[in-house]
Amino acid sequence: MRRVLVVDDEENLRLVLRTLLRRHGYEVETAPTGEEALALVDSFGPDVVLTDVRMPKMGGLDLLATLKAKGNEATVIVMSAYGNMDLAVEAMKAGAYDYVQKPFKPDEVVLALRKAEERESLRRENRALRDEIRKEHKFEDILAKSGKMQDIFRTIAKISEYKTTVLVTGESGAGKELVARAIHRRSKRSGPFVAVNCGAIPENLLESELFGHKKGAFTDALQDRRGLFEEANGGSLFLDEIGELPLALQVKLLRVLEDEKIRRLGETRDLQVDVRIITATHRDLTAETKAGRFREDLFYRLNVLLIHCPPLRDRREDIPLLIDHFLSRNNVRLGTGIRGLDTEARRLLYEYGWPGNVRELENTIERAMVLTEGDTITAADLPERVREARDPVQMQLASGELSVKKTMRIIEEILIRRALQKTKGNRTRAAEILEISHRALLYKIKDYQITDL
Repeated sequence: MRRVLVVDDEENLRLVLRTLLRRHGYEVETAPTGEEALALVDSFGPDVVLTDVRMPKMGGLDLLATLKAKGNEATVIVMSAYGNMDLAVEAMKAGAYDYVQKPFKPDEVVLALRKAEERESLRRENRALRDEIRKEHKFEDILAKSGKMQDIFRTIAKISEYKTTVLVTGESGAGKELVARAIHRRSKRSGPFVAVNCGAIPENLLESELFGHKKGAFTDALQDRRGLFEEANGGSLFLDEIGELPLALQVKLLRVLEDEKIRRLGETRDLQVDVRIITATHRDLTAETKAGRFREDLFYRLNVLLIHCPPLRDRREDIPLLIDHFLSRNNVRLGTGIRGLDTEARRLLYEYGWPGNVRELENTIERAMVLTEGDTITAADLPERVREARDPVQMQLASGELSVKKTMRIIEEILIRRALQKTKGNRTRAAEILEISHRALLYKIKDYQITDL
């Protein structure tokens, strides 16, 4: 962080700061207005913008807001005269890193810059560490480090090369389609991955969507049309919410699974297809079969290999990893410059029950990034349902879990996290509060993979 852009409407101050900072090894450019500063930002590429708060036309707050809107990651330090301290505080809330009060001693400015360098160095180390963790725990497009998800990854690696049908179960938003895509990508199949939600297409159109039709087969059939089975030929067809498939189509799907042949609507001959079928449902198909809403023979034909996606509340160790992933991705997609979440916001996200699973977490992070007024998401930026969520221990008990061992691990991890938060990461002091040895605390931090404090 050696490039500094000084923005101030006082020429003498700009000259003094340029001389001072160059003497300390900084590369310095100056601008008398916010508008000229923005032009220099693109060409000079400063690491730090040192700007006065009050200037004609575009003041320091407006300059800060514009830099944030453009997604510029330069660290902003504001300079403020004694009477303008309220503006300096406002700038800090809006995302400025620090402020220097005028008149200031030369050492104060240099110290502020060095503090910013130290912080940026830590940020880069943290980013590098998060990137390494993300790479280590990424399987295709799925990001997870929990034992349950690692078991799923190992299963996918074993079964992907075989054409056997796979049934993926789990709650809505738990990542069933990601699992299906991972199976396809790990396979040796050269054809495409085609996905369809059986519950999203009207029953009278679903057969044509799956099997295609011949021109004139029905009123609106103005031309021949290939179905999704033909589109997926040589690849994989993912039938999401298979429990919604009408009984009449269940019979036809069973025939395709047995003969690997389809027949378009209005056609008199069969077509041979080479398609791997992967299905998913959030329903209990065993219960659906007993109730007569799902064919028993089809259920057994689909349920050759079963993968269950656990809900997010049962794999909480994945939550910090997913939070950082969604932050990074949305910063690029939305053009935001959100640096992270404060301790309380992270705690709330970790302890919330996530009935909507990973999809709900992703939407919650995006909402908070759009609504936050600073560069750090706080508890106030989170939805009310998250802020007022029940304690995770209560949720564990409400789920019917009777294992003392599992419940005690949840309690122990919560206590450790809260002790570390209270001591701002001081592990020696946290161990004293928890009444355990420092060595035991270090072991438990590693065991619970607590890296987000």
